[in-house]
Amino acid sequence: MAGDQLPVLKALDSAKTQWYHITAVVISGMGFFTDAYDLFCISPVTKLLGRIYFQVEGAKSPGSLPPNVASVVNGVALCGTLAGQLFFGWLGDKLGRKRVYGMTLLLMIMCSIASGLSFSKEPKAVMTTLCFFRFWLGFGIGGDYPLSATIMSEYANKRTRGRFIAAVFAMQGFGIVAGGSFSLLISALFAAKFQSQPYGLDPIGSTVPQADYVWRIILMAGSVPAALTYYWRMKMPETARYTALVAKNEKQAAADMSKVMHIDLKSEQEMVEKMAQKPANEFGLFSVEFARRHGFHLLGTMSTWFLLDIAYYSQNLFQKDIFSAIGWIPPAYAMNAIQEVYMVAKAQTLIALCSTVPGYWFTVAFIDSIGRFKIQILGFFMMTAFMFGLAIPYNYWTQKEHLIGFVVLYSLTFFFSNFGPNATTFVVPAEIFPARVRSTCHGISAASGKLGAIIGAFGFLYLAQNQDKAKADRGYPAGIGVKNSLLVLGAISFVGMLFSFLVPESKGKSLEEMSGENENANGAEAGLEQAPTNNQTALDI
Repeated sequence: MAGDQLPVLKALDSAKTQWYHITAVVISGMGFFTDAYDLFCISPVTKLLGRIYFQVEGAKSPGSLPPNVASVVNGVALCGTLAGQLFFGWLGDKLGRKRVYGMTLLLMIMCSIASGLSFSKEPKAVMTTLCFFRFWLGFGIGGDYPLSATIMSEYANKRTRGRFIAAVFAMQGFGIVAGGSFSLLISALFAAKFQSQPYGLDPIGSTVPQADYVWRIILMAGSVPAALTYYWRMKMPETARYTALVAKNEKQAAADMSKVMHIDLKSEQEMVEKMAQKPANEFGLFSVEFARRHGFHLLGTMSTWFLLDIAYYSQNLFQKDIFSAIGWIPPAYAMNAIQEVYMVAKAQTLIALCSTVPGYWFTVAFIDSIGRFKIQILGFFMMTAFMFGLAIPYNYWTQKEHLIGFVVLYSLTFFFSNFGPNATTFVVPAEIFPARVRSTCHGISAASGKLGAIIGAFGFLYLAQNQDKAKADRGYPAGIGVKNSLLVLGAISFVGMLFSFLVPESKGKSLEEMSGENENANGAEAGLEQAPTNNQTALDI
């Protein structure tokens, strides 16, 4: 049975939904809004960069980034994100969540602006400078993953904790829509001002000088939401669980939460000292005891996030190639540079509005009633089914009369990734590990995901583009690289479903129940069950 729990933690677990919950969701979520904007706005930008800096003089088709350059531009921010997740996850456990939280935003603000200031007429210099600042932008973005998830989990009550953490992550969907919408707006404004011909009638490869401003403005706009959030993020108090369980200052934790929750909480410092003496609270990340209690859990969160992100980021980053391959957007030679940005952004925004955003919010609505495990299994299974459903009869779907069916199935893969493992892999690592290593373990799990995303960006994107070029040179149908990539991604999703059985269900349990932090030395091992014992459903927000 669970041992004694501190009064301040009991109060947090049993608290009704209050304004501070909503405030924490918005403040933490705006970081993810910015993250998604910065990571995914690069897709239409790469089209423009190819037109501006890699146009071959006298060529009959518009310029495009070479596959190796495209992979680096798309993937370098993901490399930075991986490093940031590991570093800031560790730092959040060492210095505290709040002290580190502002650093990530400042880095994102500065590097978003700097990314748009890559001034040079030499393509190599522009790409090098852009990649340098996008790496450090990703470094800041990476810190937001473990810190936002950990802070929200430690603020929330146990009945609706999953809903609150998922809501933070769901802001990523709005960031994707904002990136596409802003790209639409800027490209439309520039097209209206500087273009005289309707779509499809401008000269082949037409690139007006003003096109160079478009991609810079799109990238620099990512600094705005981060800047607007900084003040409020700095006003948040340190989480009670870090202050009480890690810093061992239950009095300060009670005082902080009394102000937040507007109730009088009694401090019991003697209980903190008593709990700190229990052997169950002493094991570290690299100890045998951690491996025995949470080793398979960490393997489960790492492997499922890794496999999910290979599929998810590959799809997102080569959306534009899929749209072109199936003929959903006009070929590049039929549009000028700004028009191409407009068309790619429009297609991405439509996919996000119809599938990505609803998927996130379905998870928010049902995660505390259905449970994390069932949603994750369902999501992986449906992703597998739809990817195979697209890839096996690929030639059928790419016929003009069947394009709508292709787009619908393709959209459903995004819906079930977000009403599925893309959300749950973010939620669960913030719930099942002890407070003193919670941010670190979340950072390790998230970094595993970004390793998968890097494989998607550098591997599958490069594979799809090169296979298409090589096969086309030998007379094969266009899009064969996309077909093969979808087959591989479907298989990866199936393996992700299998690894999900390593991840415990945390629905309805307190963080201390899952981590074992309120167990006595000889007590039961909390959190090792694979299914919940508390079937209580979430309260309405």
